[in-house]
Amino acid sequence: MIAIVDYKAGNLTSVKLAFDAIGVEARVTDQADEILAADRVVFPGVGAAGASMHHLGELKLADVLRTVVARGTPFLGICVGMQILFDRSEEDGGTQTLGFIPGDVRLFRPTSPADKVPQIGWNAVRFQRTHPVFAGVEDETEFYFVHSYYPVTTNPADRVGLTDYAGVEFTSVVGRANLVATQFHIEKSGRIGLSIFRNFSRWDGQC
Repeated sequence: MIAIVDYKAGNLTSVKLAFDAIGVEARVTDQADEILAADRVVFPGVGAAGASMHHLGELKLADVLRTVVARGTPFLGICVGMQILFDRSEEDGGTQTLGFIPGDVRLFRPTSPADKVPQIGWNAVRFQRTHPVFAGVEDETEFYFVHSYYPVTTNPADRVGLTDYAGVEFTSVVGRANLVATQFHIEKSGRIGLSIFRNFSRWDGQC
């Protein structure tokens, strides 16, 4: 079973429906025992880093996620669910996040009026290396983004995919051990998004 972490925000229903569409059992839950018992864990995201960390604290789920990651359970973060994996975010006046991946999350500060914040729409990902969750996905494939903040990775080895926006080259796919995460919305990226969910549902956490 795949546990979709219910942190009282985010695009939970769309992610659940995507797994339903490919015939994979997934459950939206805020229960520690269910998350710990899951074969795989997904942290989807629509919202802000500060609110996300606040709700994780209230639900006592931050340490649950640390246990899940430490023991090697395959873990997928989406959008805000990617951003909270880093050390810190500029959002909400500065937010300490989970610290699973070295780096931080910064606000787009475009110099051209043509570059709107948030970035909303389709943009290409340039893959830097192969990863089982993206098997069969071609380089420069476009995915659907909605975000005002972007991740900056400290370790180049963690960068699976890069994207350009507002004069910035940012990490749009990150991968480290059993963690993989995307800045774009997999659940809003059509057929290719479903193929990524299918790959994740079969992934053993090795890369």
